[in-house]
Amino acid sequence: MGVSRRPIIVANWKMHKTIAEARAYLRHLGELLPPELEVEVGLAPPFTALAAVAEELARLGRGEGQGEGQGLVLVAQDMWHEPEGAYTGEVSPLMLKELGCRYVIVGHSERRTYFHEDDELINRKLFAAFQHGLRPILCVGEKLEERRAGRTEAVLKEQVTTALAGLTAEQVAQMVIAYEPVWAIGTGETASPEDANAGAGFIRGLIARLYGEDVAQAIRIQYGGSVTPENIAELMEGEHVDGALVGGASLDPERFAAIVARSR
Repeated sequence: MGVSRRPIIVANWKMHKTIAEARAYLRHLGELLPPELEVEVGLAPPFTALAAVAEELARLGRGEGQGEGQGLVLVAQDMWHEPEGAYTGEVSPLMLKELGCRYVIVGHSERRTYFHEDDELINRKLFAAFQHGLRPILCVGEKLEERRAGRTEAVLKEQVTTALAGLTAEQVAQMVIAYEPVWAIGTGETASPEDANAGAGFIRGLIARLYGEDVAQAIRIQYGGSVTPENIAELMEGEHVDGALVGGASLDPERFAAIVARSR
């Protein structure tokens, strides 16, 4: 690799955990993680728990202000692309920034499937994230029928190209892309390490063609889809896999801490 990329492991709690449960989780996680982290670790609680998680991280001395290698970063699961307005039920990038979020997940397959988000909307969200000082984690991936039809690369090319349209090379280098094959999310099915690396490698090659080799070597590409303590080390052996977006296994602090430990 042309540059050294620090791996990033993000716990996506989805629609799980009350504020009390989130605080208890963090107290336990704080006991399990070493003082110095070799990988960047992010927590993506539901919107209702973001403030409590930020407060608990600060209380535990694991907030972002502790410096690289010590703090855990706050990640939002989604956002709307306007800073304010008549958008009942939505959360703006300004609100997330105020809470201390560094990253925001954009285009998760569950948003695409259940809420019918398309690549044009996702593109607007990416622009809004950068405008308000948030780093997006862009999720892309193929469905099972697309994979069986041999369309994995065509789907990834369409999703990445449309979502990134108009962004600068500097912006793209700062973001994260999560390759999450839809057929492997929440199903217990995991892409083989070879498949995960091939998907991430195709995305990196696409970024190189769109923005140049320096940007392609700088951008971090995660794998997402039924990541566990048992498979994370093998997944991370892939040349192009720079971390993981962890769903179900992140809900247990002991399993998530094991994933972090084995991702170095």
